[in-house]
Amino acid sequence: MTLTRFPFRAMAAGHELLLGGADEGVLAHAAQAAIADVARIETKYSRYRDDSVTTRINRGAGGPAIAIDAETAALLRYADACHTQSGGLFDLTSGVLRAAWDFKATPPALPTSDALAAAIARIGWRDVEWDDRQVRLRRAGMELDFGGIGKEYAADRVATLCIEAGVPHGCANLGGDVRVWGSRPDGSPWRIGIRHPRREGAAIVGVDVHDGALATSGDYERFIEVDGHRYCHILDPRTGMPVTAWQSLSVVAPLAVVAGSYATIGMLLGMQAPAVLAAAGLRWLGVDADGALRDSATAAA
Repeated sequence: MTLTRFPFRAMAAGHELLLGGADEGVLAHAAQAAIADVARIETKYSRYRDDSVTTRINRGAGGPAIAIDAETAALLRYADACHTQSGGLFDLTSGVLRAAWDFKATPPALPTSDALAAAIARIGWRDVEWDDRQVRLRRAGMELDFGGIGKEYAADRVATLCIEAGVPHGCANLGGDVRVWGSRPDGSPWRIGIRHPRREGAAIVGVDVHDGALATSGDYERFIEVDGHRYCHILDPRTGMPVTAWQSLSVVAPLAVVAGSYATIGMLLGMQAPAVLAAAGLRWLGVDADGALRDSATAAA
């Protein structure tokens, strides 16, 4: 039984769906609905759109509460759980650090201490008031950024919609964050390659997943090099500085949003990551700062 490929673009990246186990009409209809939902999520939560929920919330910072729907409240609830699990390092308000860091500047340059201090002063998940119906950013200048969970949430939505449409086997690859369901049509697991953080186009290893997700966070996604040192876009909200303990960290979980958030949490936690991922019962594989390959199996040995 063959798989049908549906490539598409959204969220400033290329994605693809591999679907099988149903007739072509069912597959095409499911793919169309799933791709439309990814576009809906991007439109709803993009910080770059004037009409998004995110922009509306951020524009109201320091003012009255903003009404939200159940979907947004669920994302905030999950972000709150991630904040707790990470000891405060996973923080949806830390996106303001991009005001200090410019990863596209030529020539590349480090932010000034004053710029970092100003950005850090605008961070604070504990200053976000929210419930199932509304959210308020207490201080002017604060912002929410759903980028840390939005793409992974979209991958899970793709799987849900395709399964509901009658597609028993599928793989949603959204910019490297992968959600699979139903195994491959022949019953074998999905083989998901993990990108090598230092060799363009090369994979470190392949991981077998039947039903679930794999997501990777790494220092190669956006970075600058200054005086021979790499500074990546994954930033510690306490210091405003990039993480350094891992070149990349990949996590396998039942849902893409869990895999993605824990991959980021692991990068932020540094060498504490193995213990936290083990406590959560998650499989992981990482390349440390020295280029050594480490994983949950060897860490537990």
